[in-house]
Amino acid sequence: MSSANPPAISPLAPTSYPELPPIAGVRIATAEAGIRYAGRTDVLWVSLEAGTTAAGVFTRSKCPSAPVDWCRQALVEGGGAARALVVNSGNANAFTGLKGRDAVALTAEIAAKAGDCAPNAVFIASTGVIGEPLDARKFEGVLEACAARAETGASAWNAAARAIMTTDTFPKLATRRVEIGGVAVTLNGIAKGAGMIAPDMATMLSFAFTDAALPAHVLQELLAAGTRKSFNCVTVDGDTSTSDTLLLFATGKAGNPAIERADDPRLDAFRTALDEILIELAQLVAKDGEGARKFVTVLVEGAESDASAHRIALSIANSPLVKTAVAGEDANWGRVVMAVGKAGEPADRDRLAIWFGDVRVAHQGARDPDYSEAAASAVMREQDVTVRVDLGLGAGRARVWTCDLTKEYIAINGDYRS
Repeated sequence: MSSANPPAISPLAPTSYPELPPIAGVRIATAEAGIRYAGRTDVLWVSLEAGTTAAGVFTRSKCPSAPVDWCRQALVEGGGAARALVVNSGNANAFTGLKGRDAVALTAEIAAKAGDCAPNAVFIASTGVIGEPLDARKFEGVLEACAARAETGASAWNAAARAIMTTDTFPKLATRRVEIGGVAVTLNGIAKGAGMIAPDMATMLSFAFTDAALPAHVLQELLAAGTRKSFNCVTVDGDTSTSDTLLLFATGKAGNPAIERADDPRLDAFRTALDEILIELAQLVAKDGEGARKFVTVLVEGAESDASAHRIALSIANSPLVKTAVAGEDANWGRVVMAVGKAGEPADRDRLAIWFGDVRVAHQGARDPDYSEAAASAVMREQDVTVRVDLGLGAGRARVWTCDLTKEYIAINGDYRS
């Protein structure tokens, strides 16, 4: 979208944003490289001090972007070591063939020089239009200048969250402070995403940082587990991006006791904090869904397994008919029945129960005997809407977050490249 006509801020946007504290070993700078947008930052540079470890999860799309391939390889070749992160908005560098691979290699070369490190210690992410070659020469001089003036503090984190936005209408930030073995550690996270959101691993682009001292294999296990209950539980439009990237960096500057196992009980508070940050960022993505006016939580209970419940919840959350009913504030529970039935998972029509908020609208395969159209419609008029389904088959349960589907979504995506 043209920077001359920025999208209106989502009505679901937070009323205030957290001030993210400094993290030792992390310095940030942003810049305008003119990749696609005029008059706005489109490059994020993060310097990471020596000793930083990294973990990542990425899209399972069979058409991944060149930066996704690069990061996967860097995690292996670099042994989980990281010294720099480069993110650009406006161009996804996806489906660009050999040109895309050359562009990401040149980006890493330029970044390695700026950060005085090996190219495989540089992590790269890109977001924006698919299929258009990225001119990596635009990073020349820009990344070196960023490295020279990189800083930390609340304003730097806020600028970082804004630099990676595309059709996002607000920055997405979260922070927590906990202890590991009696030593205080900090976690900060940022994310971007508003459309092409149905992660099959993580989400759009999201980056988390901590000063904790943790080896790469522990980070990887914690991140993978946290992803399953956060970013893999959010959807805007049912479309999985070619560029989905979630990275976690640990600088080790906090000086906490050595940890070698992800199940070490001294990590309990850290694990909870990381999960909370990932969930908070995932929910913010749904609240910034393109054209969104309502935030929707889908709860599925009583399934044969958690995995079955998750698939049914996604079937409901991704249904255009369900999402447009929410947009129109129509308590059309029949569309929820449809979405449950089409999911391909075990379900018994005569055991099914459905609630909108606290109002039960369907029970035992029929409309609830005490159904009240007025009460159900009142729930649908709320900004936050919960749809709950009980299949009555077992103990499986799942939770998914989404948003409604409005005419504005079509307007945004109908002229995305113009």
